[in-house]
Amino acid sequence: MQVGDEILVTTQRPATGGAVGRTEEGQVVFLRHTLPGETVVARVTEVSRSFARGDAIDIRSPHLDRVPAPCAYAHPGGCGGCDLQHAGVEAQLDWKSSVVSEHLSRIAHLDWVVNVEEVGVEPHGSRTRVRCAVDADGRLGLRASRRTDIIALNECWIADPSLSPAFSEVWTGFDEVELRAIGETSFAVARRDDGDESIYSIHSVDGGSLPADTVSTVRVGGHDFRVGPLSFWQSHRSAPDILTAAVLEGADVNLGDHVVDLYSGVGLFTVPLAAAVGPTGRVTAVESSEDAVADATFNTRRARHVTHRNWRVTPRAMNDTVAAGDIVVMDPPRGGVGHAAMTALVRRAPRRVVYVSCDAATFARDLAVLLAADYRIHSLRAFDLFPMTEHVEIVAVLDAPR
Repeated sequence: MQVGDEILVTTQRPATGGAVGRTEEGQVVFLRHTLPGETVVARVTEVSRSFARGDAIDIRSPHLDRVPAPCAYAHPGGCGGCDLQHAGVEAQLDWKSSVVSEHLSRIAHLDWVVNVEEVGVEPHGSRTRVRCAVDADGRLGLRASRRTDIIALNECWIADPSLSPAFSEVWTGFDEVELRAIGETSFAVARRDDGDESIYSIHSVDGGSLPADTVSTVRVGGHDFRVGPLSFWQSHRSAPDILTAAVLEGADVNLGDHVVDLYSGVGLFTVPLAAAVGPTGRVTAVESSEDAVADATFNTRRARHVTHRNWRVTPRAMNDTVAAGDIVVMDPPRGGVGHAAMTALVRRAPRRVVYVSCDAATFARDLAVLLAADYRIHSLRAFDLFPMTEHVEIVAVLDAPR
């Protein structure tokens, strides 16, 4: 088998990176643009010793939940941003539930049936942050799947409509542009790499210059959050409200508790946790981004029982912040927490851990450390906050051994 070959494959199950099938010779193939149970003609795009990858280019027996992709760029050779535009709602939920359950079984050795929850929001225009590459002509685009090619876009179907003008502008001189529609303000954060240094500038979505101190203001749970242009914020419009509610329910804090909020960002969870523990309690927020810590300090300026630590989450940070009986909330990036820091965490013996994750594989890896230390799963929920992709947001609550 070689790149460019066309092969006939019947897919068997969903997996990260495409539905899995086998060729007549038994070679494992991961195929994009198909669904489990379909027989397709696929064009091979990558070959390794143990498996191949490809794009389904001719659907011979379609899945009952197959639908026309609503985005003109969601096709073989097109944009790599949305994996599942060809799948109906139920097929997407089944796909994601299967992938998360499989990761839990294979990596964490946990037999847990996951049912991904709908969030009741139309996917079209639901994304508030889109990070775009800039092609040689200065046009915004997204990468093709597993390639460096930039697919220039005239629009992005999943993005907030207020960001649309940016795709008509020329962004020559920049390497990347992140479009933001957080709260009531829409703007672009343009990055230019100058040797080892990255230089950022703020622009309106139609390319005009904006002051360097431009920020977003977004209301969640009755609190107005300041979000600087270089600070992380959830990409789905409804994610802040949904995740905050799930975290507060899971943490179940009492007045006077000490909560450690790891990877605390601009304080999305810190603020309501501080209100929940009251002035007799404490919240220690740990975040490595100086920009996010500055925003979080502003957002919690009236809560004197909150302490901010501009630290990376390391074993030492665990030792210096977490004590027996504490509640720990953590929302790491896709890379997860890691074995060393997780091991340090369980040694500190918090009574409850609330783990928020956007990556099922690294979540399962970190979860295995908690399970090995006899932490018990109180609840595990998954939310469809990355529609049209195979990703989900997970909120797991674990209790210390009795």
